[in-house]
This record gives sequence, structure tokens and C-alpha cells, in this order.
Amino acid sequence: MNPFVTNGYAGADYFCDRVKETEDISRWLRNGNNIALISPRRYGKTDLIRHCFEQKEIKDHYYTFIIDIYSTKSLSEMVNKMGRTILEVLKPKGRSHWEAFLNIVHSLHAGITYDAMGLPSWDISVGDIVNPNNTLDEIFHYLQQADKHCFVAIDEFQQILKYSDTNVEAALRTYVQYCSNANFVFMGSQRHLMGTMFVSPNRPFYQSVTVMNLNLITLEKYWDFCKMHFENAGKTIDKELVEQLYSCFEGVTFYLQKVMNVLFMQTAEGTHCGIAELQPAIDYIIDFTQPTYEDLMYQLPEKQSIVLKAIAEEGKAQQITSGKFVKRYSLTSSSAVKSAVNALLDKDLVTQNKGVYQVYDKFLELWLKRQK
Repeated sequence: MNPFVTNGYAGADYFCDRVKETEDISRWLRNGNNIALISPRRYGKTDLIRHCFEQKEIKDHYYTFIIDIYSTKSLSEMVNKMGRTILEVLKPKGRSHWEAFLNIVHSLHAGITYDAMGLPSWDISVGDIVNPNNTLDEIFHYLQQADKHCFVAIDEFQQILKYSDTNVEAALRTYVQYCSNANFVFMGSQRHLMGTMFVSPNRPFYQSVTVMNLNLITLEKYWDFCKMHFENAGKTIDKELVEQLYSCFEGVTFYLQKVMNVLFMQTAEGTHCGIAELQPAIDYIIDFTQPTYEDLMYQLPEKQSIVLKAIAEEGKAQQITSGKFVKRYSLTSSSAVKSAVNALLDKDLVTQNKGVYQVYDKFLELWLKRQK
């Protein structure tokens, strides 16, 4: 297979570095600590946790669950995700394991169906969860009663702040505090929201976790990774190419892997991949996605489209409501820019960190820069 995996975790052989982070997370969890793992999206947080959970000292002795709540908009949807994930993890372990879970979630029995082999399926819609607080209580009761200690990772945890349900943050903190048979990893990509939850003295989760900020994989580690996999396949690659790629995408794992996947695919066994191959590989990816980007821009309101293009042109845009920025890009007014950028932030088309705005998708940014 192509060793530059772009979709999920494929095992230790295809996982680059993170040796110290893996050791740290494993040690903290096995010693009874909860963790808040924070980094921008596409740095590889989820795959790092999958890698940790695949370590022998964890895999052989603990139940592990990774619950992605990025798409959830309510406590009911979150509870539904939790229940479905727990059941899917327990099913391959045997009847006694999944029965122990289903015997506790009484509120959802009507939504569980069984196939001809007697295996259960989670055929529960959000509308079936009449009382999400009650179901949440049952799920935590299972975690507390499970026959193995549990490690539960909740991805994009800051999403709970957007729920219309009241007191979700405080309720979860109480459940976590008294669930002695489980430890938790709260992963988040919006640093300011995660910081607010775990560092502010007036918030329920204050001082309840070990906060870890995930940094980029270093250039040297990534070069070693690329060189090894090319050589293992009977190919070679220029270090200068990897250095330029790393610089172009600021070391963000997803983009490095995506481009390297194409370069590996297009380099025949016994041949060399040189610096001249880099830009065509990037163009190849962008050209494939162009129709999607065209549809996206067509659907955006005009003011949002203009502001998105302006941020792309800047690369790292600052003081976007200043008269200078408004004039440079022929925008209508500071208030119009503010309104447009707030909408772009809500749509995850733009990120903001310490007053610096960037287009979230770096391939989209490069495509927009072409559209002059």
C-alpha cells in the first residue's frame, strides 16, 4: 500500500514519530489522569490517540473508545454517538461484553435490533432519545461498571459549548469526576474555546485535566520518514523537495501526507523523485478538487466570497477590519468585513488565532490565489 496514509490510522509502520507524545499520553492515562489535547485541526490528534490506544500496554488491558462529536449539535446527538461507538467497539469482543452494555442502557432498548446471528445494531435516531440526560447517566454507569478500566477520547470536545442544552459542561464534569473506572482525553482544535474550558477558574473543568498542546512533527523526523518509505519501495527522493513541501504547508501533517501520497504514487520503482515534481503534484491535487471549490464559491454570498479571497491573498491576515485592509481589497466597510468573517468562521472556512485569520483548507487557499 501507499505508505503515506491520508485517511485514518493504518498502524505503527505508517505512523510518523510522536514517540514522546505517545509515551506521555499513555503514562498519564495509565496513572489515572485525564487529558485535554489541543492543536489546530489536521495536525493528527485523532490518529495519535488511535496510535496510543494500539500500544500493547493499553490494548491488552483497557477498553478504548474514540467518540467524534464534531458533527453534533445537541446533547441527544452526542449521547447517540457515544452509545453507537461503545457498542461497535464491544461487539467484536463477544456477547458477554456487549450484553453488559446493553443491559444498562434501558432507555434505548427499543432502538436496538438484532440480525440473524444475534448480533445487535444501533438503529437509534436522535428522536428516539427522549431524555438524553437519563441516557448519558446510563452510559456513565456502564463505564463505571465495566469489567475493564476504560479510556474514552472525545474528539472536538469544544463542540459542547455550541449546544442549546443547558448545563452540559457542568454535568459532564460531574460524571467524569465520579467515574473512577474511566479516564478521558478531551481533544479540541479551537484553542481559545478549549483554553476557556480547561484553564479558566470559573469553569467546571478547571484544573481537572493535564493540558497538552500538540506541536508539529519536526522537519527532520518527517524527512527521515519519507526517505525510509521511498527507499523501502526501491525509490529515492530529494531532501530539498521535502523541505520545500514542509515550508509550503507549514508542517501541517494532513497536507504533507496528501502531497507525499501523490509523489509516491507517481514515482516508479527504481526512479528518483526530484524537486521538479513537487509543484505538479500539488497542482494535481488542486485540479482534482477544483469543481468542488467552484461550487463552494458559487454558493457563498458575495461579501463572504470577497473576504475569503482577500484572506487567501494575504495568507495570514491581520487587522482585517482596518481601513487599510478594507481599501486594499475594495471591500465595502469594516462592519461588512466583520459580519462576513464571522460567517466564514462558523462555516469552518477560516480559522482565527490571536488575531490572525487564515483560510482553513490550504489547497483552497492556493486555488483562490490562482483566481486573479
